[in-house]
Amino acid sequence: MLELFDGPVPVEETLARWYKEEATSNYGAFIPFVGTIRDEDGISGLSFDIYTPILNSWFEAWQSKAKESGAVLKMAHSRGDVPLHTSSYIAAVFSPKRRVALEMIEEFVEDFKASAPIWKYDLKDGKRIYAAERSTKIKGSGLLKVKK
Repeated sequence: MLELFDGPVPVEETLARWYKEEATSNYGAFIPFVGTIRDEDGISGLSFDIYTPILNSWFEAWQSKAKESGAVLKMAHSRGDVPLHTSSYIAAVFSPKRRVALEMIEEFVEDFKASAPIWKYDLKDGKRIYAAERSTKIKGSGLLKVKK
């Protein structure tokens, strides 16, 4: 399950709903990850743009991987502006065994940072400034070179 929210992700509500959805699925582990906007460099928050078709494709590949391990993977992310001390990203793995869930949440969060088509901007002095120094180039992205 992939959910997108305009503004901050409602963490408590979303995690409680996910837990309730899987409560009778006989999973022994529920491992959530919550990303929170930190107060640094004079920002008032972050802002996000998402290219949904690639995000959906990337997440579907992860869903297949989770299913092969007998697990369920859920994710929520923000679009637009997210103020300090609120969440822009949560992910969770439900699994029969804790080791599967622990390993998968770590691998998923790291791959998310490297591969998800989400662009981050600092909100500073009323402006939206691309956070180039904290951004990661998506694998396979770039300009095509045409040979003549």
